[in-house]
Amino acid sequence: MTKSNFVPLEGFVERSHEEMVERSREFFDMIKTRRTIRDFSDKPVPREVIENAIAAAGRAPNGANKQPWHFGVISTADVKSKLREAAEEEEQEFYSGRAGEEWLKDLEVFETDANKPFLETAPWLIAVFRENYGIDPETGGRVANYYVHESAGIACGFLISALHYAGLATLTHTPSPMNFLSEICGRPKNEKPIMLIVAGYPADNVSVPKLSKKPLEDIISWI
Repeated sequence: MTKSNFVPLEGFVERSHEEMVERSREFFDMIKTRRTIRDFSDKPVPREVIENAIAAAGRAPNGANKQPWHFGVISTADVKSKLREAAEEEEQEFYSGRAGEEWLKDLEVFETDANKPFLETAPWLIAVFRENYGIDPETGGRVANYYVHESAGIACGFLISALHYAGLATLTHTPSPMNFLSEICGRPKNEKPIMLIVAGYPADNVSVPKLSKKPLEDIISWI
């Protein structure tokens, strides 16, 4: 059977084993320097950097090529102020009893609380939405999407990696619930906010918690 809707693969470069090893090591050396920060500078970042990073996220593999995601990019001061107010209201409830004792204990090392000034300080906030189902533009009816959670999660990974590669610091902020993001960003009911990615330069003399990652032997099995 002729695959009439297929086109030749373009852009793939076959590399030697030595080059693959070197490139994989270079990528690891780059990505291992990524750290979540909570103190951002208000130094401006070109809009094109954010556009390119989101374009990269849009190339993530996904179920049946439905591309079930949307990125709401926020940069204006009044909107960021409104978003911070709504987020801190949810966070206050979280720290005042919604989270269990074990969760709060696990957060102690990060010294976090309900105050989220970075939501106003950082130049860019990216609200990530997963599209639970599509809308037929002609009938207005529902269109199925597949592997929505997985697809949106992979896209977030692409986005965070692209922002780090470009030279920006990031924070993944996940207040719960996040319904206020849908309202602020004007998104339809078939989309659900899953994450707010804060992007910008680190503040001067920023510090991060002293943490360790699991060793490779704890996260890999050769089967």
